Amino acid sequence: MKDINILFSSINAKYVHSSLAIRSLYSYTSMYKDYIQMEEFTINHNENFILSEIFKLKPDVLCLSCYIWNIEIIKNLIISIKKIMPNTIIVLGGPEVSYDFDEYLGQVDFIAIGEGEATIKELIEFFLFSDKSISDIKGISYKKDDKIIVNEAREPLSLDSIPFAYQFGLEGLDNKIIYYETSRGCPYSCQYCLSSIDKQLRFLSMPRVEHELKIFLDENVRQVKFIDRTFNCNKNHAMGIWKFLIENDNGITNFHFEISADLLTEEMLSLLDTARQGLFQFEIGVQSTNTDTLSIIKRKSNLEKLFKSVGSIGVNIDKHLDLIIGLPNENYESFRNSFNTVYNLNPNQLQIGFLKLLKGSGLRQDVDKYGIAYKDKAPYEVLYTNDISFEEILRLKYIEDMVDIFYNSNKFDYTIKFIINYFSTPFDFYSSLADFWEKNNYHTLSHNKMALFSIMRDFILNELPNLSDEIEDLLKFDMYLNDNIKNPPTWIRDERDEKIKEKVKIFYQKEEHRDIYFNDLFKYTSQQLSRICHIEVFRYNVVEWIEKKSALKRKDTYILFKYAVKGESEFDFFEIEL
Repeated sequence: MKDINILFSSINAKYVHSSLAIRSLYSYTSMYKDYIQMEEFTINHNENFILSEIFKLKPDVLCLSCYIWNIEIIKNLIISIKKIMPNTIIVLGGPEVSYDFDEYLGQVDFIAIGEGEATIKELIEFFLFSDKSISDIKGISYKKDDKIIVNEAREPLSLDSIPFAYQFGLEGLDNKIIYYETSRGCPYSCQYCLSSIDKQLRFLSMPRVEHELKIFLDENVRQVKFIDRTFNCNKNHAMGIWKFLIENDNGITNFHFEISADLLTEEMLSLLDTARQGLFQFEIGVQSTNTDTLSIIKRKSNLEKLFKSVGSIGVNIDKHLDLIIGLPNENYESFRNSFNTVYNLNPNQLQIGFLKLLKGSGLRQDVDKYGIAYKDKAPYEVLYTNDISFEEILRLKYIEDMVDIFYNSNKFDYTIKFIINYFSTPFDFYSSLADFWEKNNYHTLSHNKMALFSIMRDFILNELPNLSDEIEDLLKFDMYLNDNIKNPPTWIRDERDEKIKEKVKIFYQKEEHRDIYFNDLFKYTSQQLSRICHIEVFRYNVVEWIEKKSALKRKDTYILFKYAVKGESEFDFFEIEL
C-alpha cells in the first residue's frame, strides 16, 4: 500500500451551508480514512486563501465537488494547483462536470460521472494499491494518449449500502445547516432540472432514517434540510418520517422539505396539523401558473389541487413558494399573473428565481427552439427569450429585490398587508416600489433596518399621502414587533407623556399583571421586565384590526410587546389598559 495524502474539498455558497457530498464520500471510504482529509471553503473566501490552504495540506490526490455556484472558482484553482503542485492528481465530481468532459480533461486527471461514492472508493484503491486497471473503474472519464476515455456507466447504489454521512459526528457544524437525504432520483421530467435524468428512485429504509434523525434530534441541531427532490412522492415514506419527527420533536430543530403540494392528501394534511409551530418548513415549486408553460417544461402539476393544498397547510408550517422567470411561453404579463396568483396564497416566503440553463438539462438542449439566451458562465442565467426581453428581465430583478427585502424579511408584514389593497394587484405594488427604489438610487447603497422603514414610509407617502397617520402607526407596530428598538427614526412620534410613562412603570409593578402577561418571566423584577418588554402608544386599533380583521379605526391603543427570552419565553404582543 502506498502512503498517499487524499483531500476531499468543497467550496460552499455560504458559511451556513455544509457539504453533504464530501461527508458521504468520506463515510463510504472510511476504511481508508487515515489517508483522507476534508476541508470546506465558501465562495466568499479569496481564491488565494483557498489555494494556500490546499497547498499547505500537500494532497497527492485532490477531489473537488463541483456545482454551479463554485465551478468558476474551481476552474481558476485547478490551473494554479497544477502549476504549484504538478504531481497532484485532481479528481472532479458533481453535476457541473458530469456532462462536458472535454472542457476539463487535460487540466484535471479524472472526472467522476454521476453518483460518486463507489467510484471514488475504487479510484482511491487504484491509487493505494495499483492492483487493477483504470479501465475497470466504472463511472469515470480521463485522457489517454490525448484521447478522452469514458468508462462504462456505474449502476446506482442501494442507499442503505451508503453509510450515514455524519457517522463520525457533527464537529464543525455548529450553527450550520445540516443536509440530509432519504431518497435519490425523481419521478418527474421537469426540463430545467437535472434530477429528472435519474429515474431510478431509491429510498433509505425507515429504520435507518429514524436512527439517523434521532442523532440530529439528540444533538439539538438548528436545521436539517432534506435534499430529496420531491420528498412526498412516496406517501408512506413521507408520512413515516413526518410522524416520527412529530413524536420525537425536541422543540428546537427545524426540518426543511421540498414537496409537491398537489400530492398532499387529507391524511397527510391531518398529520401535519399536529406538528409544532416551526418544526417543518415546506418549499413548494409552483414555477409558473401558465399551463402552456408547464406543459412545455413537462412539469406535471394539478394547479387547482396545489392551490387548495397550500391553503390547507396550517400556519404551524412555513411555506416557501417558488416561481421561475424566463421559462418558455412566459412573457412579462404572464409572469405578472403567476406572481399575483402565488402571492395571494400568502406564503411565508415568495422565492423568485431566474431560469438557469443547467448542463444536461432538457431546456439547455432546446435553447434555439425557445430563443433562450443565457450567460456563458455559471450559473448560466437567462438573459432573454422569445417571450421576455432583457429589459423586462432587468425590471423583474428590481421587483425580485423588493420582494426579498420587504416581503421575505417578514419585517413589514402588517404595513404591506394594509397598503397592498390600495394597488390594483400585489405585483403592481412591488412594481411601483421598485420604480421608487431605482429612481432614488437606493439600489446603489446598502441599508440598515431603520433606513428601510424610512424608505417604505417615504414610498407610501409619495403614493398615498393621505394615509400618513395610518402608515406611520403600522410601520411603528412592525418595527417594535421585530425588535426592541431604543432609537427609532425621528418620524416616529413618542406619544407617551410623563403621565403615561408613570402608568407604564406601575403596570410592570402590579402583581396581577405578572400572572396575566409575565408568568413565564416570574424571576424578573419590574425594572428588568421594562427592559425586555416595551409598551407603546398607537393612534389606531392595530391589535383589533389584526385579530378581528376589522377596519383600521382611529382609537388610542396601548400595546405591550413581550420579547422572547431564550429558554424562558416566546415573543408575544397584547393590547393593554393603562
